[in-house]
Amino acid sequence: MHSIAVLALDNVVAFDLATPLEVFDRVRLDDGSQPYDVRVCAPAPSVSARAFTLQAAHGLEALATADTIILPGCHDLVRGVTPEVVDALREAADRGARMASICAGAFILAATGLLDGRRATTHWVGAAAFAEMFPLVELDPGVLYVDEGQFLTSAGAAAGLDLCLHLVRRDHGSAVAAQAARLSVMPLEREGGQAQFIVPEQPPAPRGSEMEPLLQWLEDSAGRDLTLDDIASHAGMSTRTLNRRFREQTGTTPLQWLHLSRIRQAQHLLETTAHPVDRIGSQVGFGSPTAFRDRFKRVVGTSPQSYRRSFR
Repeated sequence: MHSIAVLALDNVVAFDLATPLEVFDRVRLDDGSQPYDVRVCAPAPSVSARAFTLQAAHGLEALATADTIILPGCHDLVRGVTPEVVDALREAADRGARMASICAGAFILAATGLLDGRRATTHWVGAAAFAEMFPLVELDPGVLYVDEGQFLTSAGAAAGLDLCLHLVRRDHGSAVAAQAARLSVMPLEREGGQAQFIVPEQPPAPRGSEMEPLLQWLEDSAGRDLTLDDIASHAGMSTRTLNRRFREQTGTTPLQWLHLSRIRQAQHLLETTAHPVDRIGSQVGFGSPTAFRDRFKRVVGTSPQSYRRSFR
């Protein structure tokens, strides 16, 4: 039987913790047997899960014999991982244990150094902090999960389900994984390379700053065919001055901000209307359907039609 240890650190995210317990416990082989033995372990007899306190049945010794180790996220993204936990995880990796992180659990796995030089992902909200803390990891914040063989990482929440089902599929094939997915009322079709469907939000200009009225005007005028000269003229600045002040206060350029605003509006229309995709592209200010589709896929990671199927 394949042994799985789910490591619960203090302030663990309850959803992340429950995901592997539920998915792997539902797996059955053709003869009706359970292929996985899932255990929860922790460095202390009890750990906080915010709304409740978890009494762990096993300590870190469970990591020494586990075939797979699952690392749920913790609410405090930047909390340090103790040397005791780091050592236990590195020893398990040295003997060949497979390790998979869910959501912010990637922070725990990266703290061991085991992800250095490898591709990984995490929840898009924590991507900037992750990249700053672990510059040696090749972060891909736009996908659902990343499979690097011995080490796997996933994005937030539901992506943990995708990752666990992927592990089942790797271990026992698509038929067994499909049955587990049905029992979890979860589609099996989502692959790791699918996007998290998140458009990065541009940081707003400080309230009361000179850029605030311009940003509101850009938001309201996103459907118009605007050039940089048009924006500079409305702001009463030269294009050079506009670009400099805009980047100082928002971290991006006026046209990049405008494109993201258009894509966010397009997402809303794809989710809430039955308008044809080409019409939506025109509504939010793109000059051609091709330009809209290309920009949408570049930013969101999938086509407008695929996005609509997932979120309408």
